[in-house]
Amino acid sequence: MLSLMLTRRFAPLFWCQFFSAFSDNFLKNALVFLLLYELQGPQSEMLIALTGTVFIAPFFFLSAIGGEIADRFDKARVAQHLKLVEIGVALLSVVGFLLHSVLLLFIALFLFGVIAALFGPIKYGILPDHLERSELPAGNALVEGATFIAILLGTIAGGLAARGGSDPIFFAFLIIAFSLSCWVSSLFIPPTGQAAPNLVVRTNIAVSTLDLLKQLREDPRIWWGAIVTCWFWAVGGLAIVLLPPLVKNTLGGSEEVATLCLAIFAVSIAIGSGLAAWLAAGRIILLPTVLGAVLLGIFSFDFGFATWGLVPAAQGQGIIDVFGSLRGFRIGVDLAGLAIAGGLFIVPVFAAVQAWAGVDRRARVIAGVNVLNAAAMALSTLLIAGLQTEWIGASTPTLFMLMGVASLGVAYAIGKTMPASALSDALSIIYRALFRIEVHGLENLHKAGPNVIIALNHVSFLDAGLAMSLRSRKPVFAIDVGIARMWWVKPFLKLTDALPLDPMRPLAVRTLIDAVKAGKALIIFPEGRITVTGSLMKVYDGAAMIADKADAEVVPVRIEGLEQTPFSRLSRDQVRRKWFPKVKVTVLEPVKLTVDPALKGRKRRQAAGAALYGIMSDLVFRTTSTDKTVIEAVIEAAERHGQKRVATEDPVTGAMTYKRLLTAASVLGAKLMPLASEGRAIGVMLPNSNGAIVTILGLMSAGRVPAMINFTSGATNILAGCKAAEISTIVTSRTFIEKGRLDNLAAALGAKLSVVYLEDLRPTITLSDKIRGLLNRNKPLVKRRPDDWAAILFTSGSEGVPKGVVLSHRNMLANAAQAAARIDFGRQDKVFNVLPVFHSFGLTVGAMLPLVSGVPIYLYPSPLHYRTVSELIYGVNATIMFGTDTFLNGYARVAHPYDFRSLRYILAGAEPVKESTRRIYMEKFGLRILEGYGVTETAPALALNTPMFNKFGTVGRILPGMEARLEKVEGVEEGGRLYVRGPNVMLGYLKVERPGMLEPPTEGWHDTGDIVTIDEQGYVTIRGRAKRFAKVGGEMISLAAVEMLAGELWPNVPSAVVAVPDPRKGERLILVTQQKDATRSQFIAFARERHASELMIPGEIMILEKMPTLGSGKVDMMSLNKLVQEHMAAKQPVAV
Repeated sequence: MLSLMLTRRFAPLFWCQFFSAFSDNFLKNALVFLLLYELQGPQSEMLIALTGTVFIAPFFFLSAIGGEIADRFDKARVAQHLKLVEIGVALLSVVGFLLHSVLLLFIALFLFGVIAALFGPIKYGILPDHLERSELPAGNALVEGATFIAILLGTIAGGLAARGGSDPIFFAFLIIAFSLSCWVSSLFIPPTGQAAPNLVVRTNIAVSTLDLLKQLREDPRIWWGAIVTCWFWAVGGLAIVLLPPLVKNTLGGSEEVATLCLAIFAVSIAIGSGLAAWLAAGRIILLPTVLGAVLLGIFSFDFGFATWGLVPAAQGQGIIDVFGSLRGFRIGVDLAGLAIAGGLFIVPVFAAVQAWAGVDRRARVIAGVNVLNAAAMALSTLLIAGLQTEWIGASTPTLFMLMGVASLGVAYAIGKTMPASALSDALSIIYRALFRIEVHGLENLHKAGPNVIIALNHVSFLDAGLAMSLRSRKPVFAIDVGIARMWWVKPFLKLTDALPLDPMRPLAVRTLIDAVKAGKALIIFPEGRITVTGSLMKVYDGAAMIADKADAEVVPVRIEGLEQTPFSRLSRDQVRRKWFPKVKVTVLEPVKLTVDPALKGRKRRQAAGAALYGIMSDLVFRTTSTDKTVIEAVIEAAERHGQKRVATEDPVTGAMTYKRLLTAASVLGAKLMPLASEGRAIGVMLPNSNGAIVTILGLMSAGRVPAMINFTSGATNILAGCKAAEISTIVTSRTFIEKGRLDNLAAALGAKLSVVYLEDLRPTITLSDKIRGLLNRNKPLVKRRPDDWAAILFTSGSEGVPKGVVLSHRNMLANAAQAAARIDFGRQDKVFNVLPVFHSFGLTVGAMLPLVSGVPIYLYPSPLHYRTVSELIYGVNATIMFGTDTFLNGYARVAHPYDFRSLRYILAGAEPVKESTRRIYMEKFGLRILEGYGVTETAPALALNTPMFNKFGTVGRILPGMEARLEKVEGVEEGGRLYVRGPNVMLGYLKVERPGMLEPPTEGWHDTGDIVTIDEQGYVTIRGRAKRFAKVGGEMISLAAVEMLAGELWPNVPSAVVAVPDPRKGERLILVTQQKDATRSQFIAFARERHASELMIPGEIMILEKMPTLGSGKVDMMSLNKLVQEHMAAKQPVAV
C-alpha cells in the first residue's frame, strides 16, 4: 500500500490533500477553541455548531458544479487553479487573526469550504484515473489517512494557537505555508485529460444539483453506496461537534485533553482506513462496511454509557486526571474504537462507488455523493441541536448512545441490501487475515466478456473458498460428482451454485455450457483433482470443451502457498508444512482458446484440451518470478526448502546442503573477487562436481560472470573464446587437470592467460573467512540486477570459430521456469546430471533448475563412463536423467535391466534420438525418452516433449512464453527456417572480431539456423540445419535426414554426411561412418525399403576408425569437413 507513496501518479495528490486539510482544520479548530474557551456560555456552543455549518454549506450548493467542472476539464489543471486561489484565502484568514475578527475568520472558513467543495470531486475522481481498480482501496485509505492526520495536526496547531488566549498569529502563518505547499504539490499531479469534453457546465445551482441526484438514482448500486457513505459523515460530523463540549463539560478536561481526544479520533480513523485497505487486498469488498457499522454501534453506545451521569471533579483537568482511571481508559478505548470503525466503514464503500462510476461521469458521481453527505451532516447537526433544546434536554452521553443504537440498525440494513455476496466478502477477509493473501491482476476478472470461465490450478481443499472470495457475485462451480457427495462438501454446495460433473451424464456438461452462455461466471479446476505432485497435472478436455462450446474467455488464475497447508494432498516429503503460509494469487488476462475451426468431434475436443493445457502451463510460467539473480533464486530456494536440505552431491566430496553450498560460495566468491572487476568474466574450467557449482555460484555472488570453458574443444578454440569475451583468468583444479590428462592444454592456456588453481586458494581461507561466509550466505556479496550478465557459454565450434553467448540471470531463470511449467518434478526427485556444465543444457536445466526448485542433483564428471553411470543411477535412486542419444545408447548397452528402476524421466537433447535408442529403452527398461530441442542461445531449452504431450519423431512443443516464426527457405517445400523470441533468448554474442562488444539479436529474434516444421498440434520436427542442406539435382536434400537413415541402418556407431561440389549434380553426398563393413549397396537397399528419395543416397561412403566428436557427444563437423576435403584432395579410393 505504501508503495503508492513513491509514485508520481499518487504522491502529489496525497500531499495536496494533506496540506489542504491541514489548513481547513487549523482555521476551523482554532476558531472552535477560541469560541469555546474565550466566549463561554450558550453563545459559544451555538457559534461552534455554526463553524461546522459554514464549512459544510458549500458542499451542498457547489458540489454539482464542481463535479461538472472536473468532468469537463482536466482535473489536474482545475486542482492547480483552485489551490492557487486558496493562497489568497489563507491571507484573508491571517488578516482575521491579526484583527481578532470573528467575522473575517468565518468568511475565510466559508471560502475554504467553497474550495474544498470544488476540490472534492477532483480529489476522489482523480484516483481511478491514475490507479488500477485493485489499488483503489489502498489509495482511498491513504487519502483518508492523510485527511484525518491533517485534521489531527490542524487540530493540535489550532488548539495551541488558541491556548490561554495567546496571540495565534504565529500559527496563522502556517496556513500560508501549507497553502503554498498545497499549490506546489498540485503542480506535480499528472494530467488526466478531459473525461467529458462536450459537457456543458450549468451555472444554475439548483438545477444541476437536482439533476445530479437524479442521475445517482438511476444506478441502484451507486445510489446505495451514496446513501451508505452519508451515515459515516453524519456520525463523524456529530462526533467532532459533540466531542469538545463533552470533554469540557462532562469530563472537565482542559484544552490539552480536548486536543488529545481529537488526535485519538483522527489517528484511529487513519488506522481503520488502513485496516480496511489491508482486508480488501486489492478487491472491492463491502463486508468491512457492515463490520464497521456494527463496531460503530458498539463503541458509540459504550462511549455514551461510560460518560453517562459522569460529574467532573473539577474543570480544566489534565490528561492524567481524565484518562488515568479505569473509566478514563475505557473512554479512550471507546473513542479509538469508534474512529477505527469509521475508517473500516467508509473506505470499502467509497472505493466501490469510484469503481462503479463510469469514467466520463466519475467526478459528477463523487460530487453527488458529496451533496448527500453534506445534507446528512447538516440534518444530523440540526437533529442534535433539536435534541439538545430545553424541551428535550438530551445530554451528550445520551446522544452517543442513541447514535450507537442507530448504527446497529444501519449495519443490519446495509447487510440486507448490499449489492455483493456477503459470503465472498467474508471469505476474502478470512483468507486475508489467516494467510496474508496477496492478489495480483484482479482487474483482469473485469476485463473478460459476458461469457467467462475462471480456470484455477488446484493445490488444496481450500481452493474453492479462495476462488469464491475473488468474485463479488455468486459464481457457478463445476465440481466432481464424487467430491460433491462427500458429507463435508454438502454444506458448501448449499452456499453457492455448484453443478456436479458426472462423466456418465454428458448432459451435465451441457448445463454448464448453457450457464456460461447465460452470462454466469464459471469457476473450474481444469486438472479435475488436487495436485499430488505440486506441479500442474493433466488438464481434462471437458473443461476445454465447455470454454470452446460456450465461446467463453478463460481467465487463468494461479494459487501459490495453500499447497503447504495440511489441507493439500502433498506429503511432508514433498513440501514444508505450514498451517498459515503466505498465499499469493495471480490473475492473468482473459484469453480465448485457439482451436482450428475445421476440426470436429473428438479431434476438436483434444485440440481444445491441448489449448487449455497451453494456457495453464503458460500461467505457471508467467507467474514464476524471474525478477532476481540466479544466486538470489538459490538463496530463496534454501529458505523455502530448508538450509539443511541436500542441494548437490558428487562421488568425491559427497553431499552438500544448501547451507554448506551457500557458505562455500560466499567464501570462494570473496577470494575470487580480486581476479576481475565487477561485471567482468572469469573462465571456469571444471568438470561436473560440487566444486564447479560452488565456483559458479561464488562468482555470481561476487558480481563476476562465470565463463564456462569447454575443455574438450582444444586450446585454439578456448583462446579464441577467451579473446571474444575478454577473459584474462581461468579458474580450474590441479586434480582435474591431472586426472583428465589436460597438462598440455593447461600449459597452452597458461602461456596466454592467468590460470588460478582452487587448491592454491584453499590455504588462504582463514577461520574468519569461514565465519564471514556463514553469516553472509543468505545474501549476494555484490548486488546485481536480473538483466545483468549471468554466464557466458560458447558455441560448439562445429561449424566455425566459437562465439561467446551471453545469458542474463533472467534468461537462465526464465528457461528454468519454462521447463518447470511443462515437467512435473519436486522435492522427492533427484537429478542425475552427466552433461557438462560448460554445455548450456547441463548448466541451466541440469544444475540451476534443480537448485532453484529444491531438487537434489547428483553430479558426475564424465558421460563416457557408461557402466559407472548406470551403476550410480541405481545406487543413488535418481529419478531424472539428462543425456544425448550417443550417451544414452552407450548406457543402454551395458546397464542391467533393473539399473534404471528409479527413473521417472529421461530427457534427451543436443542430437536426434534414434528409433533404435527409443526401442531399447522401452523394451529393456520400460521407459520413454522425452526428446527436447534447444540451442545455447536460448539458455538452452526451446521445445520439449512431456509425459502429457509426447510425439515420437518430434522435439515437442514450443515452451511457454516463446514466440516462433518460420521463414521460407528456397528449395525447401515443407517448413522453414526457425526464428524464436522470448525471455530466455540470450542478450547477445561476443565475437573474436569485436572482443567484449555485445551483439544483441535483431529485435529480440534469434535465428536458430534450423529448418523445422510445426504441425497443427504445435509439435516441432527438425528437418536439418539450414547450412546442412545440399542441392542435389536441383532438389534440397537434408543432410540430417540422410544421417537419420544411416543411424537406423547402423544404430551402434555414429555416422555423418558431408556435401562436396559436383560438376554434374551441383553437390554430392559423402557418408562418413564408423561401421567397418558399411557399403553403399547396403544403404541403397535400406533407403528403398524406407521409400526414401534416390537423391538421398550418398555418392560415396567413407569409413573412419573414430569420428571426431565434441564434449557434448555431437560430431565435430568442422574437423570432419577437413578430413573429407583432405581425403578428396588425395583422391584416395572410397570403400564400397
